[in-house]
Amino acid sequence: MTIRAKLYAAMVMAVLGPVIVIAVAFAAFQSLSDRFDEVSARSQRQALALEIKYAVTDVNGWQTAYGYDDGASRPRFESSARNVRALLADADRRLTEPRERAILKRLRSSFDAFMALDVVAYRALRDGRDERVKQIFLGPEIRNFEEMAAAAGQLAAEEARRNAEVQRQFDQRLTDAKKSLVVVGLGAGVLIVLLLLTASDIARRALEQQATQDAGQDQ
Repeated sequence: MTIRAKLYAAMVMAVLGPVIVIAVAFAAFQSLSDRFDEVSARSQRQALALEIKYAVTDVNGWQTAYGYDDGASRPRFESSARNVRALLADADRRLTEPRERAILKRLRSSFDAFMALDVVAYRALRDGRDERVKQIFLGPEIRNFEEMAAAAGQLAAEEARRNAEVQRQFDQRLTDAKKSLVVVGLGAGVLIVLLLLTASDIARRALEQQATQDAGQDQ
């Protein structure tokens, strides 16, 4: 191979090497960025599901409280109920996958039943029928709450499972990215060695040609 050909080859390797390294690194980090966004979104969904799980327990607790304190805790119950409605509305917007929708449907249905029966219980409380209030709270309203709590717990478990799955995928993608960068780094090292060898060979050939020319001139 002529010196010119080797020089061209060295130039090509010098250009392609960094381009390949940058391309692989960019692809790896872009993939990680996408996975990280998915992990973040899943974590937020899991947090929402846990908020709902807490909120349905909270609303039941304040309902029981106002039933035993002659309605003094009713404003806290109403505030808690509004919070549940807001969380369910948020979940309706954000949790759109079929299994999530099915769980949310059961949760909303049991919450609606819970609130409908609460209207009856609160009317009885205002009428002074305390025994009727306790009968409702300790009977059918408990069942409504248990259905709410079960659905909320299932939703939280579902989001936790999905979040763990996405986290595993992210960890695997991170491992793959590291391996890709190591391979590319080794390739870059080999390329540097080849460039050095090529440069050394070019310099040697140039010196040999110069020496031949000088010998011809001396003759």
